[in-house]
Amino acid sequence: MSKRDYYEILGVERTVTEGDLKKSFRRLAMKYHPDRCPDDPHAQEKFKEAKEAYEVLADAQKRSMYDQYGHAAFEGGMGGRGGAGFGDMGDIFGDIFGDIFGGGGRGRSRRGSDLRYIMELDLEEAVFGIEKKFDIPTQVNCHHCNGSGSDDGKTVQCKTCHGHGRVRIQNGIFSIQQTCPHCAGSGRAIEKPCKQCHGEGRLEETRTLSVRIPAGVDNGDRIRLTGQGEAGPAGTEPGDLYVEVHVREHAIFQRDGSNLYCELPIRFGQAALGAELQVPTLDGEVPIVIPPETQTGQQFTLRGRGVKSVRGGRMGDLICRVVVETPVKLTREQRELLEQLDATFADDDADTHTPRARTWVDGVKQFWSRVTS
Repeated sequence: MSKRDYYEILGVERTVTEGDLKKSFRRLAMKYHPDRCPDDPHAQEKFKEAKEAYEVLADAQKRSMYDQYGHAAFEGGMGGRGGAGFGDMGDIFGDIFGDIFGGGGRGRSRRGSDLRYIMELDLEEAVFGIEKKFDIPTQVNCHHCNGSGSDDGKTVQCKTCHGHGRVRIQNGIFSIQQTCPHCAGSGRAIEKPCKQCHGEGRLEETRTLSVRIPAGVDNGDRIRLTGQGEAGPAGTEPGDLYVEVHVREHAIFQRDGSNLYCELPIRFGQAALGAELQVPTLDGEVPIVIPPETQTGQQFTLRGRGVKSVRGGRMGDLICRVVVETPVKLTREQRELLEQLDATFADDDADTHTPRARTWVDGVKQFWSRVTS
């Protein structure tokens, strides 16, 4: 029985690109792999057929020969159907399914770990920006071997992968390749490890760094310091450091986006008669006029006295919420004066002097009327 055409097996045209060829084989390999189709007696044969076709067409030289001479180009060379056999499947699957099975190319670079540092700031520091120094324990390149891990700076061919950077793992009929665990894919190994870092290329050290905090940052904002994370193994690229901002609670202000909020305590005399007060802001004190008959909960907005966000936009506002304080620790004279004042609020004047109290009383009466009816 004659062999089927390789292009026909993979379902592609003769002008197929390398990428489309790989996609077609991936689809067939996943469809007919024996482990996925244990009840299909023809699956293994179709899988081997697709593998043989891809092994030829994926190689530029072999594909050229096949296009000229067909199957006759490999008679006596590849050993008929089945080609090189399952023992070479790692070469194919290392390229096609490397991302699934953890395979890695030779010399694949690793990098150091990223680090996270929480920086506590006062509200003023977050609003106006500041440059801060801080200490952070991390892994740094060994000063003795400059991060190479080698005492004499020399490397030799890795004995585990023989310089290929990859090793093959065989599991029954299935074989895959992965990055060599001994040399991390570089193909080179250290013969004389550094006496200071024991071949790691890194040492524990506390570093003092400086970061410029831009004006307007808020809780949770992060500043990335590229290359300031942990040093990579054997001198590879370091990771990054992320400085995360945490703003401490403020004694006066609370922040919400670009706006600031504060409570403004006033005496009941100031609330009743009105007053002019000095209100603290982040830029200094500013005057504010409290009109007569001001009630607790009323808000006064000072435009442009808030925060300008690090992300841009207009300057926020400062919103002051009035809290009318009840006096405590009264002297005898103060108590007598208050009693005299309170006596002037006759019952028939209640609606005039305390309209909210009258509204509340009327609401209570209506409530009980509904409940008892």
